[in-house]
Amino acid sequence: MAAARNDILKAGAGNRRDYITFALFVLFLGLVVSAPAETRVGDAFPALESAGLEGRLPETAGRVVLVDFWASWCAPCRVSFPHYAKLHADCTSRGLVVVAISVDEDPAAYAAFVKKLNPPFAVLRDRDHTLVRQVDVPAMPTCFLIARDGHVRALYQGFHGNETDRALREEIEKLLAASPPSP
Repeated sequence: MAAARNDILKAGAGNRRDYITFALFVLFLGLVVSAPAETRVGDAFPALESAGLEGRLPETAGRVVLVDFWASWCAPCRVSFPHYAKLHADCTSRGLVVVAISVDEDPAAYAAFVKKLNPPFAVLRDRDHTLVRQVDVPAMPTCFLIARDGHVRALYQGFHGNETDRALREEIEKLLAASPPSP
């Protein structure tokens, strides 16, 4: 009788151990599944059309796209906009599209920033931070250079004046010179 009781207790302990192992596995799986996906160089950039962005999105298919994430409270973001305006002026006719996406939660701060700087390129707002979470934007500002095939070719965190401008121009020139993807 005592042997049978010990077997039951051992079986119960094994079941508890299995239950705890299973519970930890489910917890780990939940953390992995809910973790943001970091978009890296070489990855396909998420479709802007389905990101729920506020504003008018220009045509981007088959174009080189600079997607810049910014905020009205970000000093380097203010510095970057005149550089992006110049890039827009210099390269739009050759296939560059500049899309600046605000992460501002306050629509008034967003509108005041846009009104003050009056950028000539597309400016949208990611009100619900859907796209920001999807690509896991690491800092403000962060810009992604996307090749004509929709894949990220370069990623720049922060904006460091002429240094960033030179690096962007060099990479953009390479991307614009590349042959468009065949249909």
